[in-house]
Amino acid sequence: MAAKDRRSPYLHIAALAIPTFGQLIAEPAFILIDTAVVGHVSSAALAGLSIGSTIILTTVGLCVFLAYGTTSQVARLIGAGRKRQGLEAGIDGMWLALIIGVVVSLGIVAFSRQICAFMGAEGQVLSQATTYVNAVVFGLPGMLLVYAANGIFRGLQKVRITLIAAITGAVINTVLDIVFVVMLHWGILGSGIATLIAQWVMSIMLIVPAVMWAVKEGASCLPRIAGIASSASDGLPLFIRTLALRASLFMTVVAAARMGQQVLAAYQGVNATWNFALNVLDAIGISGQSLVATALGAKKRQETRFMVHASSTAGMWMGVFTGGVMVLLGFTATGLFSPDAQIQHLIMVGMVVQAVFLPLCGWMWAMDGILIGAEDYRYLAATCTLTSVVYVLALWGLTSLNWPNDAWRIAMLWAAINVFFIGIRAISNALRTRGDVWIEHAIGSHAER
Repeated sequence: MAAKDRRSPYLHIAALAIPTFGQLIAEPAFILIDTAVVGHVSSAALAGLSIGSTIILTTVGLCVFLAYGTTSQVARLIGAGRKRQGLEAGIDGMWLALIIGVVVSLGIVAFSRQICAFMGAEGQVLSQATTYVNAVVFGLPGMLLVYAANGIFRGLQKVRITLIAAITGAVINTVLDIVFVVMLHWGILGSGIATLIAQWVMSIMLIVPAVMWAVKEGASCLPRIAGIASSASDGLPLFIRTLALRASLFMTVVAAARMGQQVLAAYQGVNATWNFALNVLDAIGISGQSLVATALGAKKRQETRFMVHASSTAGMWMGVFTGGVMVLLGFTATGLFSPDAQIQHLIMVGMVVQAVFLPLCGWMWAMDGILIGAEDYRYLAATCTLTSVVYVLALWGLTSLNWPNDAWRIAMLWAAINVFFIGIRAISNALRTRGDVWIEHAIGSHAER
């Protein structure tokens, strides 16, 4: 392959990753903005936001297959020259997102207080967490529709509109946070309402053009039972994979809650920043996913193999960059999350520990995107489930030890996440992508459809 050709995959990745990052940071950006504003209300409100936002992010994260699965299906069908069928698969994903969003929102609002209490919230923290969850929960259908619609745009490799929608949502959320929380003094309730409104605005901005594009290509926009069922079936292994990963993060918050209000509040500050950084890395993974799925649909083995190298390299170097930024923020910007000097110190410790591992995170997330693009969902489900079991057991053992102080505790939490949760996944992904079994399996399964 000529030098010019070898540069083009990196340009492709950048062209897709930058706008994709805009969409990916929507929900974490909302939480980050909420954290910065609510952190100045009270430490109980910040700790309550840590519980409430984890519930919301976990729920949204569990439904990530709506975006990942749709991206792979649309890109694969387009790569095979079947654009109309690809768009119809995307519309099926949007109907599935709406159904899931409504059902899940009703379930969460019915048991919100019990869920928050299960996570370790008590007293004022429990009250604050429940208030936030009840305020924001009916934005979930809108956010899941955003996920599914973005799967269409990623598969088409037309992702600029996702950046516009994300920026609009972030601006609306920020302005309304200031109005509701700072000016009207609604506290954490106002923060949740601001996020809900921003989620639905983003949803409308993406649903309308997605439907217009489908109609233009002659695709049906009516609900198709068979198509919705197929999307759900294809997404089941990916859902299991995500469930295992989210369960690990869920248990991390439970562990932080049991270490006290200050550790939990500090964990929220680091976690909000980490989620933001991970979505920078995930944007590269999703770009590789889209390009790999398209190459596999066209049965281009050599191009697929080269994308593995290009995507993983780009992910690793982006991890180096984001790690440097996180260290800088750790020493200069912790005051954005809390006026409490002790909590600021704990946030700084957590950020520095996390920054060390971000290059590994970037490499691993890129490999995840490659395997998702190949629809290697069963392998990912199996390895991620095993990873989560090992991580939770390790976390339980580590939290049982008598650590000297809160700084050691917050450092231990973030080191454990990266050594066990990220590290084992990195090893399993590397073992899979070294061979060609996943490529041949993907091409063979595509040919059968």
